[in-house]
Amino acid sequence: MGVKSMKIIRSPKEMAEFAKELKANSQKITLVPTMGALHEGHLSLVKKAKEEGGICVVSIFVNPTQFGPNEDFAKYPRQLESDFKACENEGADVVFAPSAEDIYAPDFSTYVNEETISANLCGKSRPKHFRGVTTVLTILFNIVKPDVAIFGEKDAQQVSVVKRMVRDLFMDTEIKTVPIYREESGLAMSSRNRYMDPLERKGAARIYKALCEGKRISDSGCTNVDRIKAAVINSVSNAKTRVIYVEIVDSETSLPISEVVPGKSRISMAVWYGQIRLIDNILI
Repeated sequence: MGVKSMKIIRSPKEMAEFAKELKANSQKITLVPTMGALHEGHLSLVKKAKEEGGICVVSIFVNPTQFGPNEDFAKYPRQLESDFKACENEGADVVFAPSAEDIYAPDFSTYVNEETISANLCGKSRPKHFRGVTTVLTILFNIVKPDVAIFGEKDAQQVSVVKRMVRDLFMDTEIKTVPIYREESGLAMSSRNRYMDPLERKGAARIYKALCEGKRISDSGCTNVDRIKAAVINSVSNAKTRVIYVEIVDSETSLPISEVVPGKSRISMAVWYGQIRLIDNILI
């Protein structure tokens, strides 16, 4: 059974029934979970999903439970019609775009929480963020029943959290990743980049340059995490860029390490660039 033209599904019940039908016909399902405002980085995930074969489902859902009280949920970019067109142009088979009311009942009270990896890095300054991520992904996985789910490596800690959740809860979904998609300047593509004008985007490229400086020091043979972190912080900091964290972590688990293991380590960083929170990382 094939899907001849892209379907847009809003109802979780309809999506679940369609997924059940696909499974009954031995169709592989690959899910690309997104919050919309799609850019080339997202579309690289769709390309990867298409390579998997079977049916490519892109979910578009701005998930309220992963935003803190003073974060940008209300102004997070939403552009459903252009997202639908982008997905169709990329060959997606299904777009699942439920509303918050479709996903969360008024008295919703059940959460999924990974408690080790999510406590570090972004979890320190966004304490309930990953609880929202793991909860909504559990919901999406239950509805869509994907054999494979595709994530971008820009959100490396999220990938580590999701892999741990899938392992610990015996979820029947394989997690695959796609490398960070960067603008010409080196700035990691993000839906939040559209908050910046071209000059600000150019300035924000210093984040990637700082990571490259850390990698350069590591490549020269340095395994001292404090020295590498200090170099990255020194390189990125200026009047407009305030460091939230720079950490050197295990590339698989995203947990802090005391010494760099070449090829198995990652420099992870979050900064406030003006009023915009940006994250990035690089393998070392």
